[in-house]
Amino acid sequence: MSTEPTTPVTLGQLAEATARDTTRTNALLAMTYRGNLPSPCISVCKMDAASGLCQGCFRTIDEIRLWAGLGDAGKRRVWQLIRERVEAPA
Repeated sequence: MSTEPTTPVTLGQLAEATARDTTRTNALLAMTYRGNLPSPCISVCKMDAASGLCQGCFRTIDEIRLWAGLGDAGKRRVWQLIRERVEAPA
């Protein structure tokens, strides 16, 4: 058992980790859909200025804006990009 002190986790770090885990799970599930793909939105709508991505769904503003008009192939591509983003080292 380690006696090293732990670094406190901020509420923001916890929220980001939770959003990342939720989005990672949703991205994996989206790859199995055969019909109309669900939106990646998890109602955490805040754009990160540094990355240009929503902190909840990990989409760019253009991906968010164009979502409703995308066909199945386009939506699958966005989901694949999301998956790549959440699995990349932070």
